[in-house]
Amino acid sequence: MSQLSPVLQQATPVVATRGEGLHLFDAEGRRYLDFTSGVGVTSTGHCHPRVVSAVREQAGRLIHGQYTTVLHGPLLELTERLGEVLPPGLDSLFYATAGTEAVEAALRLARHATGRQNAIVFEGSFHGRTMGAAALTTAGSRFRAGIGPLMPGVAVAPFPYAFDLGTSAAEAVEHALRGLDRVLATVSAPEETAAMFIEPVLGEGGYVPAPAGFLAGLRERADRHGILLVVDEIQSGFGRTGRFWAHQHHAGVVPDVLITAKGLASGFPLSAIAAPTGLMERARPGSQGGTYGGNPVACAAALATLDVIRDERLVENAARQGERLLDGLRAVAAGVPRCADVRGLGLMAGTEFRRADGTPDPETARRAQQAAAELGLLVLTCGTGLNVVRMAPALVVTAEQVDEALALWSKAVDRAATRTDEHP
Repeated sequence: MSQLSPVLQQATPVVATRGEGLHLFDAEGRRYLDFTSGVGVTSTGHCHPRVVSAVREQAGRLIHGQYTTVLHGPLLELTERLGEVLPPGLDSLFYATAGTEAVEAALRLARHATGRQNAIVFEGSFHGRTMGAAALTTAGSRFRAGIGPLMPGVAVAPFPYAFDLGTSAAEAVEHALRGLDRVLATVSAPEETAAMFIEPVLGEGGYVPAPAGFLAGLRERADRHGILLVVDEIQSGFGRTGRFWAHQHHAGVVPDVLITAKGLASGFPLSAIAAPTGLMERARPGSQGGTYGGNPVACAAALATLDVIRDERLVENAARQGERLLDGLRAVAAGVPRCADVRGLGLMAGTEFRRADGTPDPETARRAQQAAAELGLLVLTCGTGLNVVRMAPALVVTAEQVDEALALWSKAVDRAATRTDEHP
């Protein structure tokens, strides 16, 4: 008998048979409150009726139309509709299937457009698992180990992770920008640097929002040196942080290239990069393509997703419920010394666990995550030390569901803390 790869480690024991809104159900009918949304993918919840209807209708007309062979209506309409929400000037799109594929496309574009080879990424970054994207990823050695040599030409600069540094946000930004200048002076000369890749909120790196002033500092240096600023909004985009794009929390900062995926199509595989036409046309012929990119059914799902986000005012809901979630998580953490930090932006919320000596505590984080699953709340771990529990519910989450999740989380943390005290 064949089986799934033993390397795939399941975060929960759940075998889902159906989903509805914020809930997943197993074969026995047990209900789970899903605060993972498939790692930020099911932005409109599981099986939103408007998404399901759009997918069914499109599947009855055209399932596959390879878009360098033939064009199709959903692709053209989605391209037009995305123009309504993309940052000003980013008027040209290339579609792929996965976020990592879009990252690779952005890297190729940056190298072609600038004639330079190097890229700068930041500590704690996650940009994917394919070979180029893995070389850009620093969120953990597990994403890179044993596959080298990786693509050369990647330099790593500090990220302003104020809690880890033990400083204020302003001091962390100053430290990180000073470190970036040092990288440009010592490792990757500006005239050899094609792009800087940045997540406005670290995803796998621990749900750490970039503090005020950091993206502006990147934008200034990119402009000064002719470097492209590539903003990876794969996990943070499409309304998740209470703005349509997370970088919009940083006034006046517009990327040269934006990468999107995950919540774009409510669970269907679709990703894209957006750039000004004048930049995009500098990619070499044949460098952009793919069999499944811009799939008609996935595009139909993305169009329905845009409709739902607009009509149900989900960006505003993410901001409102995100505040409620973070306030509740801080209240839970207040009585638990190992809950060392709570942070986030909109519906990206993380609780970081540390030991009394200040070192990462992945064991307690894992116990809390597993206890939550036992109680019926699905959450995930992340962080370079795997010591952060993240919550990323669908944008349709209600105040009542946030409160239910917080009650379950409080019980899970109590169980984890008790076990930790018994087995330090």
